[in-house]
Amino acid sequence: MKETLNIHELMDRVLADLKQENYADYTIGSYRHCYNGLVKFIEGQNVLCYSNALAIDYMLHKFGITIDGLYDQCPSNTLSSIRALKLLSDYTMHGVQIKKRKFGGKPFECPDVFSSDYESFKLACKSRNYAPMGEASLFWSLHRFLKFMKEEGLASSSEMTSIHILKFLSSQKDYSSRHIATTISRLRNYLQFLYQEGLIEHDLCKCLPHMKITRDPFIPSVWEQTDVKILLESIDLQNPKGKRDYAILLLVVRLGLRVGDIRALKLSDLNWDRKLISIIMQKTKQPLELPLLDDIGWAIIDYLKNGRPQTDSDVVFIRHKAPYNGFSDHNCLHKMLIRHMVKAKIEGMTDQKHGLHSLRSTLALVLLENGTPLPVISEALGHQNIQTTRFYLKIDMNGLRNCVIDPEEVCHE
Repeated sequence: MKETLNIHELMDRVLADLKQENYADYTIGSYRHCYNGLVKFIEGQNVLCYSNALAIDYMLHKFGITIDGLYDQCPSNTLSSIRALKLLSDYTMHGVQIKKRKFGGKPFECPDVFSSDYESFKLACKSRNYAPMGEASLFWSLHRFLKFMKEEGLASSSEMTSIHILKFLSSQKDYSSRHIATTISRLRNYLQFLYQEGLIEHDLCKCLPHMKITRDPFIPSVWEQTDVKILLESIDLQNPKGKRDYAILLLVVRLGLRVGDIRALKLSDLNWDRKLISIIMQKTKQPLELPLLDDIGWAIIDYLKNGRPQTDSDVVFIRHKAPYNGFSDHNCLHKMLIRHMVKAKIEGMTDQKHGLHSLRSTLALVLLENGTPLPVISEALGHQNIQTTRFYLKIDMNGLRNCVIDPEEVCHE
């Protein structure tokens, strides 16, 4: 922190910033209740500053439980206190910025013997401009690998040998062949970096087996068109979140946008004069232009004017809980879809995948049934290639408008 605050000043700062961020009064009250308890706990003690050790002692005093840290598994009745204490820790370490929630619980702690190489690789990945989910998947595999190497007793990356690599892969034998192939691909990425940077003496990529990642034959999950209609009609358009969710679902149903592109959609991506949506796709980093159809345009306008909380965020769709900013990179909006499926009483999809991507597949099926050429569908959905065509075909905007606007049965009778 730029300034050192005693524990009382720190609590006051946190509560003031929560109010500034428009947190609900009830939420602020629960944080204040925890802090009042902490103040009583330290009365008569020579405690000037907050620490995680103090938080652990307080949890033992208040709930009679011993925890290893604030990210340890805790009983449900302690969670509100844990959240309040975590925020004090965030301010102590990072200043006044409120740390966003981390996906997957406890953050990864790289073993010290590999931390320097690991941080260098992270910087290299940033320069490669990976999609957020692609980068998260890469590091998920890498974290498992580094933990395994630490358990093997290695003191540095330079001590890695082909035996260690193959032993790690053997530990993955109970996973599917696709999972193992993906792990090998990610591991090759990291080992190649270490070799090119001179951090390991031998090119350990040579010891990795070659496994081709192929898609298993499958029929994409699709919706009955009547269910899509029921889903959209069930959404409460008088509710602010309903306005948001309706606009999001229309973008998938009518245009086939990926969830990552919807999360990242910015106000500046909407060209109201030309009635276009212009984005750089998160997955492929390629530009994509789609028509801003009337029903989608009016749904977004209704949300922006009558449903979207006041915020400085430049993304179109935001969380409706403070702090009011965009969805996290890991949020696939599946819970949102399930919530509306339950309300619409759509129950016939329990045996198949029914995330937002299934609505995208439904649009592709409708276009195919309408006789739309495959290259047109590929362009409309932002694919870089199609199975029957080995080159990327460009189409004019009129063709794109026709292929997207025509499938009225998706949304209308």
